[in-house]
Formats: sequence, C-alpha cells, structure tokens
Amino acid sequence: MEDPMYSLQDVIRCDLCETPVPPKHCDICHIHLCEACVGKHLSDQSKDHYIVPFKLRGFTPKCTKHSTEVCTQLCTTCNIPVCPLCVASSEHEKHIYMYVIKDILEWFETKRKLMQKDLQDLEKSIYPKYQEAATNIPVQRADVDKRSQKLTTALDKQGEALHTEIDTIIQGMKSDIDDMDAQHIAAIDQQEVAINRTIPEIKQAILDLKRLLDSSDVCLVSEYTSRTEEFRNLPAQFQVTLPTFTPQEINREQIHQQIGSVSELAITFLLDEPLILKDIQTENNQLYCVSCLSDSELWTLGYDNILRLYNLQRELLRSVQTKSGYEPWDIAVTRSGGLVYTDPWDRSINLVSDTQIQTLITLQGWGPYDLCSTSSGDLLVTMTSDDWKQTKVVRYSGSTEKQCIQWDDQGKPLYSSSHYNYIKYLSENRNLDICVADYDAHAVVVVSAAGKLRFRYTGPPSTSQESFYPLSITTDSQANILTSDCDNQRIHIIDQDGHFLRYIHNCGLQDPWGLCVDSRDNLFVAETYTGKVKKLQYYK
Repeated sequence: MEDPMYSLQDVIRCDLCETPVPPKHCDICHIHLCEACVGKHLSDQSKDHYIVPFKLRGFTPKCTKHSTEVCTQLCTTCNIPVCPLCVASSEHEKHIYMYVIKDILEWFETKRKLMQKDLQDLEKSIYPKYQEAATNIPVQRADVDKRSQKLTTALDKQGEALHTEIDTIIQGMKSDIDDMDAQHIAAIDQQEVAINRTIPEIKQAILDLKRLLDSSDVCLVSEYTSRTEEFRNLPAQFQVTLPTFTPQEINREQIHQQIGSVSELAITFLLDEPLILKDIQTENNQLYCVSCLSDSELWTLGYDNILRLYNLQRELLRSVQTKSGYEPWDIAVTRSGGLVYTDPWDRSINLVSDTQIQTLITLQGWGPYDLCSTSSGDLLVTMTSDDWKQTKVVRYSGSTEKQCIQWDDQGKPLYSSSHYNYIKYLSENRNLDICVADYDAHAVVVVSAAGKLRFRYTGPPSTSQESFYPLSITTDSQANILTSDCDNQRIHIIDQDGHFLRYIHNCGLQDPWGLCVDSRDNLFVAETYTGKVKKLQYYK
C-alpha cells in the first residue's frame, strides 16, 4: 500500500512551514515537523512535547493511570510504559535513582536493533542450520537401517559359517561310525565263514563216532583220534568294544565367543558451545603439532628444531633437539610411549626414547612428511616423491614396509601431489580406517584398512569445496573424525561415514592447526600464531 506521506494526491507537509514530507512528528501535540521547525516547536514551553520519527507517529501509548498524559518513558524494572506523572509518583520514585527509567523512543530503537540482529541471526545462521539438521534426519534414519542390515548380514554369515562347520564335523563323525560298522561287519563275516566251514566237519565226526560205536572192528577203533578239543572253542572268536557317543554339555558362553560380539550402542551429545578447559602457552612463536603422551602430558612441535614436552600446569618437562638439526615436519606418540618424528630434510623417520634418538627408516627418492601411530603399533606415513608428482601412504612395522596406499580401483591417485603444498596429516580411526587431510585437494580422504576408498569429505553441503582447507586430523572414541580448517577459524566434526555433524568455532580459537584427542575425548588444539595449546571439552 502506498504511504500517504508520499501520495501525489495528498502530500503531507510540515504544520508550521508547509515543507513537504516532514521527517518528524510531535506525538503529544500531534503535528508534523520538518527538521528546521523542530527547535521552534520545542521552544514553546507552555506544554510538553515528544518528537519522534514520522514513521513512528502515534507509537507512544496513552497512560492508563493519567488519561491526559502519554507515556514517553519506560520503567525497565516494572517493564511498563510510564508518563511524567507516573515517574514522579512514589511507585517509581526509587527507580529513578536506579537508572531504569528509560526514554521510550531510545529503548524502542535499541529493541528494534536487537530484533533486527536476532532476525538476521535467525534467517542467515540459525534457521539454515536447523534446516540442514532436519535434512540430515532422514539420512541418519537411513543409516540406522543400513548399519542394522550390515550387522544382521554379518551375523547371518557367521551363523552360516558355524552351521557349515558343525555340519561338517557331524558328517565326519557319522562317516567314522560307518567305517567302524564296516569293520565290525567284516569281523562277523570272518567268524561266520569259519563257523560254517567247521560245522560240516563236526557233523562228519558225529557220524564217524556213531559208526565206530556200532562196529566191533578192533582195527578201526584203534585208529580213532579224538577231535573234541579241536572243536571245543569256536573259531575266529573276537571281542568288540562298541563305540559310544558322549555329548558335550552345550556351553552358551563358548558358543557366543565363537560367534563373536556386537559392540554396545553408545549415544553421546556434542556440546553446542565447546568449553576451553586449559590454555597452555608454549615457547613456540609458530605452533603446528600436538600429540598426547598421556591425559596430562603432551608433546609439541613448532617452527624450530626443538621438540617440547609440557604438562597441563604449563610446565616445560623436556626439550629434545632433532638429530639432523633441521626442523621436523610431524610428530606422533607410539603405543609404548616413545616419540617419533619425520625429518624430510634427510628423508628420515626417527624415534626419541629417553635421551637417545634412533633413526628407524631412511628413504630413497621419497620424503616423509606426516605420520601417525596405529592401534597395532604400526606407523602410517604420508610421503611425496622427490619430483613432487606422487604421494602415497605407507604402513611400517618397525622398519619393514607392510602396505602401500596410493591408487583407487580405477588406477587414479588417491591423494593430490603438489610442489607447493604437501600437507597431508593422517590418523587411524577406531574402525581401522585411514583418514588423510588432503589440504591441496580440499578434502578428507578416507580409505579402509585394506586401502580401498570409502569416501571423500569436502565440507558440509552448504560449503563450497574451494573454501575448505583441512589441515591436521584426529579421531575419537566414537569413531568421529575431527579436522582443523585454519583458514576459516574452525574445526569440522564428521562421523565415520563422512556425514557432517557440526563445527567447533566461536569459542575463542585462533588459527587452529594441530589436533589430538586424549583417552577421555578431550580435544587439544595447537594455535598456529599464538603458540598456545588449548584443551577443549566438546562432548556432554
């Protein structure tokens, strides 16, 4: 609808000088005023005046207690508009000295600015966040069904394997019974043959004896030889110990162990605003890496050749200079509590234990850069070829190469290669996935323990790939992946399947780079230029 103030048919003018489109209005006298006439109008001190912007004309309410007055002020203690008579009354007398009686126009404008800010926050930040979360709900539900189906399929497969094994064993035992039966029958057959062969001889002996007994021939009787003892014992006699079956008591616990186990469902909630628990100032002007030796001690690496160990009381416990004297690139604490670091300048990977530094591996044609220690005690190392054209992840057991991860199933490189940027921090997840923060590719590249590509995370759906620069990376007990996005002053949290969960930001972090997580899922963040390590709680 057209504002009557600007209508060509009825232009509103200053009531004192006829200037068109006056910007002011006296809400007590109910007249329109141009800027030049405001002072002249206020000079009339025979009555009260209250000047407001023209668009807010009529916004001052009538006083409910003094019908002839308008409310030009607000009592913020009582939260009600008040007129001058109200302010002077005993009801609000004390409030004057408490500075809670405010000019209603100033209060109104302050409130409008607050509401405008709230509207902007709701429209630009909060509502899109909720929209994105709501969009992700069906994905989460689908993931529940997908994971459940995956577990069920694995259980069915294990059940089938056990049934097959049991059937094989039972069939083998039945075959053994058949073999024993055959042996027994063969023995019986052998006995039958011997008995059947002897029976005619016994019959003949009986006939011969009867004939001799009826005979009086002395010569024939004198030739008689007894065979009774020969026939007394049955031929081919044998004893049989018959097989028996002794069923084993079915032990449900052992069967359960044979089948395996399904881990318990763990539901944790990420804090809306992570808490900074500790703030540790190091001696580094530029800080890049942090690695937990324990829940109370941590190694740091900055832009010099010194590795430093601090406790949570900000005390420097130990300093170690690199073997070559050059700056190391990355550090990691091993399962046994040793510290390993990479030195690309002499292509070495080194172990710090007590006061000794031992060179574990020296490479040829490749430079070692980032590394991590795995749950099995292996080392995973990202390395770049001397001509900067290839990048790979290599698994070492001691100094022995066990695995090389470089290509996907189509023969394409898994990781970017660049002469200018070879930052590729990595971490092993709880499910044994290998997670690499590929800065130059604007992606977190996750492969299985076998080296098969699982997914690439390039930021949440609302973020363009080019604005995502992952630096350091770590994982927690929930198999969530955390990666620092230093250029955007935030840390991304994603789940083990690459779904964005939330940011850690707006909590006082400055240029977050190095990351590590302790046994209680507290996050340690190395701030690049402040030289500080901050300990954060991000789970409830």
